[in-house]
Order: sequence, then structure tokens, then C-alpha cells
Amino acid sequence: MIRHIVVWKFRAGEEENMKKFLSGLQSLDGVIPEIKSMQIGVNCKEGNNFDACLIADFEDFDALERYKKDPRHVAVSQLCKSIRESRGAVDFEL
Repeated sequence: MIRHIVVWKFRAGEEENMKKFLSGLQSLDGVIPEIKSMQIGVNCKEGNNFDACLIADFEDFDALERYKKDPRHVAVSQLCKSIRESRGAVDFEL
């Protein structure tokens, strides 16, 4: 099992688009079959480095790559790329 963790910092003034992106990302759970589980969180502590995160589990790295290339994920990611300031990711085996 692979755990995929992504964190984002969004540009100032993009709060509504951030909500739209995160809602779109959440809508992929149960739709893209490679997603075994998914959690999305928004930072609630002032002063932290990132605004939101994704924690998702996949059967293996091949499943993660299929998810990343799925047109539904690509479409949601385009919005994120247009509003984010920075991104970080970690993948590890469970």
C-alpha cells in the first residue's frame, strides 16, 4: 500500500478557488477506482506553512500513476496549478 501526501500553499485572495479545488478533489473519491481512501484537510492553525493537504492511499505505485494521469484528476489539478504558490509531496509504503 502506498500513502500519498500532498500539501499546498495557495496565493492570497484565492480562498474561493481553493475551496472549489478541494471540493473537486474530494469528488474524485469513489469515482477513480485506484483511490483506496482519501482525506482532505484545511489548515486551522495560523502561522503554519501550508493551507491544505491530501492524504490518499493506493494499492501500489502503478495505481498512483494511473490516478495522476486520470483525466478527471488532471482537470482538477489544472485549477490547483493556477492558484497555488507552492506544493510538497511525500509517498511512502505502509
